Amino acid sequence: MKTITKVALLLFITVYPLFASLSARVDTSSVELGDVVTFSLDISGQKIKKPEITRLCESDVISTSSQTNMQIINGAMSKSYTLSYKFSPQKSCKIEPFGLEIDGKVEHSEMIEIEVKAPSQSRDANFMLTLSSNKEELYVGETFELTLTFKQKNGASALDSKFTQPEFKGFWVRSESQPQKVQDVDYTTTTMVYTLLPQRVGELKISRAQMQIASRDNRVDSWGSFMPTIKWKNYFSNELSFSVKPLPLGVTLVGDFKIKLLLEKDEVNANEPLNVAIEVSGDGNLEDIKSFKPYIDRVGVFEEKPLIEGSKLSQKITFVAQNDFVIPPFEIKYFDIKTKEIKSISTKEREVKVKNAKPKEELVIKTDNEQISKNSAIAISDGYDKSYLFIAFVVGVFLGTVLMILKPLINFKRTKKSSIKEPRTLLAKLLPHKDDEEVRGVIEKLEQNIYTDKTLEIDKKALKELLKRLKID
Repeated sequence: MKTITKVALLLFITVYPLFASLSARVDTSSVELGDVVTFSLDISGQKIKKPEITRLCESDVISTSSQTNMQIINGAMSKSYTLSYKFSPQKSCKIEPFGLEIDGKVEHSEMIEIEVKAPSQSRDANFMLTLSSNKEELYVGETFELTLTFKQKNGASALDSKFTQPEFKGFWVRSESQPQKVQDVDYTTTTMVYTLLPQRVGELKISRAQMQIASRDNRVDSWGSFMPTIKWKNYFSNELSFSVKPLPLGVTLVGDFKIKLLLEKDEVNANEPLNVAIEVSGDGNLEDIKSFKPYIDRVGVFEEKPLIEGSKLSQKITFVAQNDFVIPPFEIKYFDIKTKEIKSISTKEREVKVKNAKPKEELVIKTDNEQISKNSAIAISDGYDKSYLFIAFVVGVFLGTVLMILKPLINFKRTKKSSIKEPRTLLAKLLPHKDDEEVRGVIEKLEQNIYTDKTLEIDKKALKELLKRLKID
C-alpha cells in the first residue's frame, strides 16, 4: 500500500507542473485617485501566446514587465511567467477575465474589482495642485480668471514631471499667463492664470488638472536584492463648477467698455485715403464685437479685420471720397455686470472736408420747346432774317416730333447699356439693395474701382443674373 502511494505521489509531482494555468491579481484593490496599480498575470505552461494589453480600466498602461521561471522536477521541465502592467485608474472599475491560449487550450483568469477613492491632499504633502476662480456665477460671454497653483515642498525631489491641464469644455480660453514661481520657507509655489469666457448657458464644470511626478524607488528582484527604480505618482487638483446665466434679449456683449475714434485729420484732398481707427477697451467679451464698417453714400469704405490685444479691440477703416462727407457715430450696446443694466456707448459724428472737391453734377432736363426758344433767341441775336426764323421754327418742330417718337427707345438702350457698363450708374441702381449679400460683394468691387486705382473684375454673367433677380433694367 505504501509503495502504491509513493508511486502516485511521484506521478503527481511529475505531471502537475505540466498542467496549464492562468491567474490574475493586483497589488492593491483600493486606491486613491492618482495612485498606481500593478496588475499581474501568472501563467504556467509550455506554449504560451502572450497577450497585448495597452489599457486597463479605461486607462493607459504606464509600463510593463515580465519574469520567467523554469523548474525541473524528476527530469520534467516546466515554465511559468509573470506579466505585470502598471496603470492609474481614474474611477472604480472591474478588470474583466482574460482568455489566454496555453498549450493549445484557452484558460481564463479571474475578474478583479478596483475601488478608486477621491484624492485626499494633506496640507503638508510634498506636492499639491489646486484650482481656484474669482467668480462662481457668470453670464454667457463674461470673462473671469482661473488660477492653477502647484506647490512643491522644499527638499522633495522629483526626477521628472508631466502636466495635464484641465478640460475647458463649454469655455473659450482667451489667454494663458506664463508660469510664475515664488519660494518661501516651506514650499516653492508655481501659479498660472487663465482668462476664460463661458460659451453657453447651464451648469459648466472644469475638470481636474493632473501632475505626474517621478521619484526614486526600490523593488526586490527575483534574487531578493533591492533594485533602484523610478516610481510615478499622479496628483490631481479639485474640480470647479459654474452657474452660467443668459444675457438679456438683444444684447451679446457683457462687461464694462469704453469706445473712441482716432482720426488722422479732418481735411483731405479728393480721392486721398483717410485712415481712422476705432478702439474698444475694457473687461468683456471683445471677441463678439462685429465689424464697424459703415455705409456712406458716394464714399469708398474699406475695412481691416478687428484685432484684439489683451483688453483692447481695434479696427482700422479707410475712407476715399471726392466730396465732403460725415463719419457717422460708432455704437455698441452691452450688459453692465455691476449695475445689471443695458448700456449704450458711441463715438461722436465727425465731418470731413475734402479739398479740390469735384462739383456735384446737377441733372437738368430741358424740354424741346425750351431748346427751340434758345435756338431762336440765338438766331435773332445774330441778326438772322425773320424768314430764317420761320424756317428754323418749322425745322425745330419737325425735329422735336422726331425726338419725341425716338426718345423712349433711345432712353431704354442708354439705360440698359449704362446699368451694366457704367460703374457709377450701376452702383446707384444697386445701393437700394445693399442688404443682399451678393449685392454687397458687387458694391464693394464697384467702390474700389471707382474710388481707388484698383480694377477688380466683375463676372458679367453673374451680374446679369443678379440684375434679373432684382428686376433692375
